[in-house]
Amino acid sequence: MTDTDSSPRRILVVRNDKLGDFMLAWPALASLKRASGANHITVLVPHYTAALARACPWVDEVLVDPGDGGERPAQRELLQALRRGRFDALLTLFSTPRIGWLAWRAGIPLRLAPATKWAQVFYHRRITQRRSRSEKPEYVYNLELARALQRELGQATPEVTPPYWPLPVEERQAQRQALGDELGLDHDRPWLFLHPGSGGSAVNLTAAQYRDLAVGVSARLAQAPLWLLTAGPGEEAAADHLAARLRDAGLEAHRVPPRPDLPAFARTLSAADLFIAGSTGPLHIAGCLDRPTAGFYPAKRSATPLRWQTCNRAEHRLAFSPPAQPGQETDMARINLEAAAEAIAERIRSLDDDEE
Repeated sequence: MTDTDSSPRRILVVRNDKLGDFMLAWPALASLKRASGANHITVLVPHYTAALARACPWVDEVLVDPGDGGERPAQRELLQALRRGRFDALLTLFSTPRIGWLAWRAGIPLRLAPATKWAQVFYHRRITQRRSRSEKPEYVYNLELARALQRELGQATPEVTPPYWPLPVEERQAQRQALGDELGLDHDRPWLFLHPGSGGSAVNLTAAQYRDLAVGVSARLAQAPLWLLTAGPGEEAAADHLAARLRDAGLEAHRVPPRPDLPAFARTLSAADLFIAGSTGPLHIAGCLDRPTAGFYPAKRSATPLRWQTCNRAEHRLAFSPPAQPGQETDMARINLEAAAEAIAERIRSLDDDEE
């Protein structure tokens, strides 16, 4: 990819909800930055994702949103920051009345958002997407909004491809070396990361299902994999419990030790040969890094594998969900774990060819 020539703009992008949602905004951020390398991209995000936003190669500046429940002084300071930013354009990927009202008061001359909810009255340009139908991946909806803004600004709409977090090969090697030294891992065996937590928002497999899946995958491989369990805040005990269950089943399992911050945790995921999880933030971090992923999703329309598809290459994605039957969309017990284990094992067997 090469940058295109056009007048640089100061653009504010809002994605102020969950970690996974923010990671699925990285393709749009990449497109906005590549339209003109001189574009200044600011993001408005919650405190939880701010550190990761600062690590994003497509972001120049980060503003922290105090949220709907933030104190009035913090809300006033945010408004002043928007005015000081002298932005040419605002792109709101997830529209709320408060953000629309703030942008209008800040006087941002071009404001674009999805045509949903009454908040759209605060925007000059409104793009009809009908996301509730879940006909496209979330990151594609975000890219469509970014490209609509680029057309409004008279900028090109460059093609962007994975990885959307392009870490140098040397950094992945360093992460593997550091983690291998820390846990005494065999570098020649497949490293399969498994994130059993849900972050409180995603339907996920149970610990027993993950144990059965891991046993099934391991039984299908000539070389026994290493199982590396990751955990978010408050999920450590559950990850330790699952690691113990895997060891009881004869597998080698470790919990990845805590990292000092979210970017350090995220970079550790680059060491994975394959990352397994429900539709959570860590799964979408691994997708941004273009690591092979296996995601487990419910069958309900708002949370399908298509809508919350990871943004890695198609050949790096596996997705599993229960059969779509009314009233049973979130019954993860109906997922065929034998078929999932075979598909994951086949993907791992192809990793050597994929890396060549």
